[in-house]
Amino acid sequence: MNAPAEQLPDDLASALALLAEERARRVVAEAEAATAKAEAASAKALVSHSEALIARLKLEIEKVRRELYGSRSERKARLLEQMELQLEELETDAGEDELAAEALAKGSTVRAFERKRPSRKPFPEHLPRERVVIAAPANCPCCGSAKLSKLGEDVTETLEVVPRQWKVIQTVREKFSCRECEKITQAPAPFHVTPRGFAGPNLLAMILFEKFAQHQHLNRQSERYSREGIDLSLSTLADQVGACAAALRPLHALIEAHVLVAERLHGIDTTVPILAKGKTDTGRIWTYVRDDRPFGGRSPPAALYYASRDRRQEHPERHLKTFTGILQADAYGGYNPLFKMDRVPAPLTQALCWSHARRKFFALADIATNAKRGGKAAPISPIALEAVKRIDALFDIEREINGLAADERLERRRKNSQPLAEELNGWLQTEREKLSRSSPVVEAIDYMLKRWDGFTSFLEDGRICLTNNAAERALRGFALSRKSWLFAGSDRGADRAAFMATLIVSAKLNDVDPQAWLADVLARIADMPVARVEQLLPWNWQSAKVMPNAERPHKIRTSGCHSETRNHKIFIPAG
Repeated sequence: MNAPAEQLPDDLASALALLAEERARRVVAEAEAATAKAEAASAKALVSHSEALIARLKLEIEKVRRELYGSRSERKARLLEQMELQLEELETDAGEDELAAEALAKGSTVRAFERKRPSRKPFPEHLPRERVVIAAPANCPCCGSAKLSKLGEDVTETLEVVPRQWKVIQTVREKFSCRECEKITQAPAPFHVTPRGFAGPNLLAMILFEKFAQHQHLNRQSERYSREGIDLSLSTLADQVGACAAALRPLHALIEAHVLVAERLHGIDTTVPILAKGKTDTGRIWTYVRDDRPFGGRSPPAALYYASRDRRQEHPERHLKTFTGILQADAYGGYNPLFKMDRVPAPLTQALCWSHARRKFFALADIATNAKRGGKAAPISPIALEAVKRIDALFDIEREINGLAADERLERRRKNSQPLAEELNGWLQTEREKLSRSSPVVEAIDYMLKRWDGFTSFLEDGRICLTNNAAERALRGFALSRKSWLFAGSDRGADRAAFMATLIVSAKLNDVDPQAWLADVLARIADMPVARVEQLLPWNWQSAKVMPNAERPHKIRTSGCHSETRNHKIFIPAG
């Protein structure tokens, strides 16, 4: 116990020297530990960056393959979403690790890890710039001289957001009395969609877009507005939505008429739960898409939606009772009455979807999925794999002729696609004779052979597409939104969702911002003569040009009113 004490020096100078030596050793040890920790953090940041880089490259490769070679899997959309989510998490981890490595490296000799970042694009020119100038020093920090001369400047741009601003627009309507007849004159009140309402068109458009395009319940919107200091109850928002639906009916009728006079329609349906007593019924949302662009048509694209509580065949019969043309759809039996020769006004031409047929084979030839299943993996069907390859050869031809005129498409198909289709038919029949009824690939083969005329109608008409993907894309929003709103509260609620989807998706198909379009339509439709309502259709619509202040007439304008008043009145700028 006394050994350490005996080794201590007797004089104070030696003790202080020994203490200083021990302190130096401790500082060196702490520095070495900090260096090791910083090196480990840098290594971790490097690993995180590498993982994020690999994920990004995989995502880019997958997207390039999708563009070049088309569908590699029926789950391509979900796969890409998962990869994007994984990339987001990995890049977030890499950012955290990089900052941690930089903080640790400040106290050591280890160089901080610097992640290679992609070159940042300049901010859009249309964004307003707010210039903040840091005050120049009054004296030179080196010598203290006040003789400073400006050489130039460096500008650092920071992207910032201004929180949403609410405002109240006061529309002043002055009263005048006539000195001769004593009659009182006053300009009409501004238009509101809801009688005695208060919401401007931009607010209404935002509510509609949030509910029907962003899948945000009205109660969620009400809570968000409340946090911003605006009290809009659920019932108030519901009243606005109902009033907007009533005001927009003329536009919906025009879109419906435009879709139903098409030469060819894509049709499909998907499930949507509808509330019933103590349960939900499996209702349906039906869509019919007009898109003539694949065969060089000039008519604008549009989508029409309907809702029903079941899937009985009476629904497509009612939806398409005036339509005469080509119907591209799956093999759902409810469409069969539309193709009968005695149909009035005329039978429709059936065109089946090759993607549906390919999907049945692909499920039996999906090597990637079977590899994930491990020991429970089902054997890969060589017949199914060969069928997928033969069908993909037809898709390759379709990609080359997409957008050409119908006559050119038909000519190329008869030259290149028809021999492949005839070979596929003969091969399927030969393989079918070799298989027993219990073979899993029999169902996929019979699905095509029993409906061969419907599958090969594209060889007789250049307007027909090989797939029904246009309709499936139009229903994607409902498939995603089911997870958010769970079910429609009533039949009328489902009808209203279909009604608004018709407007919003038709706007998107024409590269029009749905929210801006709805705001402008709601502001103008009340004063628009019936004969000119067509000007508000998405493909005819142009947002009102804002004139310079000097050219604006003196009038009172609000978000929902374009009423003219006397020239001497005060001008309140809109927006």
